[in-house]
Amino acid sequence: MPGGLQWMKEQAELNSGVKQEETTQVGDLYNRIGEPAFRKLSVIFYDKVYSDEEWFKDIFKGKDKESAIQNQCEFFMQRMGGPSLYSDRKGNQTLISRHKGWRVDKPAAERWLSLMTQSLEDIGDDIDPESKEVMLKFFKHTAYLLVAAKEVMHSNKPEAEKTDVVKPGGKDIILAKDPSA
Repeated sequence: MPGGLQWMKEQAELNSGVKQEETTQVGDLYNRIGEPAFRKLSVIFYDKVYSDEEWFKDIFKGKDKESAIQNQCEFFMQRMGGPSLYSDRKGNQTLISRHKGWRVDKPAAERWLSLMTQSLEDIGDDIDPESKEVMLKFFKHTAYLLVAAKEVMHSNKPEAEKTDVVKPGGKDIILAKDPSA
């Protein structure tokens, strides 16, 4: 049964194969690869998402693709050392709370990671191989941390009632019980 913060970290590491310490290297990527690469990656990724028949077809049906691209691009840039455009525009709501209404489980994480891995391959030389590796580690760990957080929020254990702070890559993500649970 899910526990608390330590359990989530353990699950993220177990399922992603990435230790939390390995996710801290994303903090300087904005200066290394620049805004155009983040924008291109987000366009490539959401082209895949919006044409995905396997998983995302219904999730993004009727939703503005350009807004999804902008949100992801700005979130990635901010999280990886760039300007705070995302939180300036959207507020400081956590990644976990932004995904609370969505199905976040292992198959969802695996599909998201599959499309993101393909997107990192398709972007070519706009992002250097070392930066791609650092990004993919961060994406893997974070995806499975979201899965673990969702499991905690939906458990009946007292720990799920608590608010915890998770630090993927050294940044705070605040977890609170999902009110929709």
